[in-house]
Amino acid sequence: MTDQPAAPEGAYAAAGVSIEAADRAIDLMKGWVEKARRPEMIGGLGGFAGLFDASALTRYEAPLLATSTDGVGTKVAIAQLMDVHDTIGFDLVGMVVDDLVVCGAEPLFMTDYIACGRVVPERIAAIVKGIAEACVVAGCALIGGETAEHPGLLGPDDYDVAGATTGVVEASKLLGPGRVRPGDVVIAMEASGLHSNGYSLVRHVLLDRAGWTVDRQVDDFGRSLGEELLEPTRIYAKACLDLADRTETHAMSHVTGGGLAANLERVMPQELSARIDRATWTPQPVFDVVRRVGDVSQADLEATLNCGVGMVSLTAPDSVDTAISVLAGHGVRAWVAGEVTADADNGGRVLLEGQHPGW
Repeated sequence: MTDQPAAPEGAYAAAGVSIEAADRAIDLMKGWVEKARRPEMIGGLGGFAGLFDASALTRYEAPLLATSTDGVGTKVAIAQLMDVHDTIGFDLVGMVVDDLVVCGAEPLFMTDYIACGRVVPERIAAIVKGIAEACVVAGCALIGGETAEHPGLLGPDDYDVAGATTGVVEASKLLGPGRVRPGDVVIAMEASGLHSNGYSLVRHVLLDRAGWTVDRQVDDFGRSLGEELLEPTRIYAKACLDLADRTETHAMSHVTGGGLAANLERVMPQELSARIDRATWTPQPVFDVVRRVGDVSQADLEATLNCGVGMVSLTAPDSVDTAISVLAGHGVRAWVAGEVTADADNGGRVLLEGQHPGW
């Protein structure tokens, strides 16, 4: 194999990749990443790999490592339309850490991946700022990441984000279907809004079919459409870990793509079912707007969006009052939404009954 001649200076930039812009982005994000540290984190930005002191796991008798990876879907299109990039990080962190915490695992550290058509240092730094701030809320370290410039594959102002997190749970405290019992109470935790799922439906209904623009002021929201759609995902990690520690909670479910029933079914044993009463809560106005403006059936809505419930727990009856109080202490409004029953005819299913007030 013959040696290839060195690329002339500036050839990479001529191809659409700016190393100088990438270096500038790293300089701008360093301060935010530094805020998202844990004592176990070794070193800082600039290494080939993030380091985390695993001796922290020696306090566990039988530590189980847990991992989760996800993105934020087409919500990034709203961020790009609004030219607001410092909140999408909350959506990313919420998607990965709250998938992790449902088994009782504490998120330890996270890495992120940003792919873009062109590195705009201020934009990349704003994205990382949001990720770092959200990691602080979740209690995990932002240990590393990657920003990749893909000219020709993505448009100059296009980008996508993804991330992965690792956590740990004591084996004896692992939550899941095996712990669920008849009589467990379904505790619903309020969502902050759409969170980060179903945006293809929402965009199709409100932007494409109805022709609304992101700067449209919507009376139902008391703000613009874009501001409502960019509302950051609520992060439940610390609240849920506290809940698991202080109550007899047997399982939790993060309500993401697929909606409330489908996600709760993921932690239901086959010999039990759960019944949820829609009359126990009123979804935020954005869900009703999508339903009315798009003439979307309730079944389609509930199979796509969280409909106002971002997380649920299956908790023993005598722990319910404590559970709701614990969650309130973390700023999470919660309520009793249903119950687990022995139901051979509907084994493993979650049944939504009744109707939301005003719907």
